Amino acid sequence: MFLTVGIIFITNKVVSILDLQTIKNNVKSTNHINTNDVETPRLSQSKSYLKIIGISYPQENSTSPITLNVVEDIIKKNHIFDNIILTLKPWIIKVSSKSNMAIIWVNIWDIQSGSKAKSLINRCFNIESYITTIRGTNMNSDILQCKNY
Repeated sequence: MFLTVGIIFITNKVVSILDLQTIKNNVKSTNHINTNDVETPRLSQSKSYLKIIGISYPQENSTSPITLNVVEDIIKKNHIFDNIILTLKPWIIKVSSKSNMAIIWVNIWDIQSGSKAKSLINRCFNIESYITTIRGTNMNSDILQCKNY
């Protein structure tokens, strides 16, 4: 049986990077703790919801649709996603049956102020020969519904 123990600190002030490092050093110096098991302390997190628009549904020079592996590879290699952690795998939908464009829904871990999402919203980057844009969105459920009224 594997038991994971977590420690939560509550403060009455905003925590700095130096404070987080001090907490980590103090926990690591405690007896009976394997220092390799101590994770980097972090602030409370929430989820932010984004969508990437302006991408072709069929892959370039192909008739097959863009795949999850291609999307994950693009996110890993693109510098604007540095320090971004996905809450779950992105998902891809075709805009409509008559369109050849796709929307990629991406949920990320963010701090409560949403600064990571804010740094990505309205940013553009290339996927193949397409210029795509990241937009903020409301929480999206697994049930996709048309938002055109």
